[in-house]
Amino acid sequence: MNLDEEEQVRFDLMLSILLVTVQGRIFLTFNPAESERKAMENLVDLVTLNMTIGVGSVIYRRLLEFFETPSAILDASERDLQQVQGVSGKLSASIKSMSRSMGEDEIAFAESLSVGIITQESPQYPQSLLSIHDPPIVLYVRGECKEQDALAIGIVGSRRCSHYGRIQAERFGSDLARMGFTIISGLAQGIDTSAHQGALKVKGRTIAVLGNGLSHVYPTQNAQLAQEVADNGAVISEFPMKTRVDARHFPQRNRLISGLSLGVMVVEASKQSGTLITANFALEQGREVFALPGRVDNPTSSGTHMLIQQGAKLVTSPADVVDELGPLANVIQPLGEEAVTDPRALTLNSRERQIYETLSHDPLQVDDIIRMTGIPAPNVLSTLTILEVRRLVKQLAGKRFVKA
Repeated sequence: MNLDEEEQVRFDLMLSILLVTVQGRIFLTFNPAESERKAMENLVDLVTLNMTIGVGSVIYRRLLEFFETPSAILDASERDLQQVQGVSGKLSASIKSMSRSMGEDEIAFAESLSVGIITQESPQYPQSLLSIHDPPIVLYVRGECKEQDALAIGIVGSRRCSHYGRIQAERFGSDLARMGFTIISGLAQGIDTSAHQGALKVKGRTIAVLGNGLSHVYPTQNAQLAQEVADNGAVISEFPMKTRVDARHFPQRNRLISGLSLGVMVVEASKQSGTLITANFALEQGREVFALPGRVDNPTSSGTHMLIQQGAKLVTSPADVVDELGPLANVIQPLGEEAVTDPRALTLNSRERQIYETLSHDPLQVDDIIRMTGIPAPNVLSTLTILEVRRLVKQLAGKRFVKA
């Protein structure tokens, strides 16, 4: 039966509805199997488009605005496709050469390697990426993206870094992860590797963004590290599974590192370093840019010093990062927990957090803390001691306490 577009819509709607009779009354119930089928068809269409050479996130957005659905894009004629800005005859032919079976095979291959594929409509899709100019059509994920990853810092730098750079990248990665930040980097050798290792060292969350498909790891020396990252966060890519390493892919990868982060910290970079591309993306996306100073005669610090001259925030400790983020890191809502107003409180249990959040930079007497929290005096005193040991609280003369 030939159905026009309007009739097809009505037919699909009828398929997704079941008429159920209970005690003589008729109820409409949603058919979950039909919903799942439509979701899978949509995923196949998106993966197929993402595999099409020449269809990036910007072209896809234009196509979607014109045709309204991924399915309509794939079903359109070459002539109709060329009505969209930026779609040439060559690109329209490329789109028409794609078949949905290619997308189906890609999904099956990803699943065989324990890689999930999420779309912009998926709850797991990072909300921070939806705010950038060109969010990925789909994301390939080994591991899991979580809501708490919205509190994230990118740490990037040179592959050929100094010993000082490695130590500082690991230090910032560890300390920021301990505070509750997810560490974002690119799994490259050098600074990226040390940043990931720092987060893993304290059992924190970290996400690695690759510039190739997830069927293989680049660099190969970091295969074990990639597995550890996936076990404690996620390894992600927007590139189809079998995409090989290509230098042209790294700028695309870098925009995701900055897009996932509240701010990007550059540990070491020369003036010609590709790391500076990440800093530029961060500025374009409205993210903060931090730079760690190094020796003035070290070429691998020339790029970071240039960033500082251009207005990047000079940081010497993780506290500098937190202070600069200010409201961006304020009122964090961990899953299943009450809101907190300082990211450092994410590492505390409920009692420690309550007392810590009661404090400010204005001194409070112990009696005031007991009254404001309603916690018994012995518990308040013991908890304050713990917070002091963790260098989150400082005791002043007269048994007065402030946030460190």
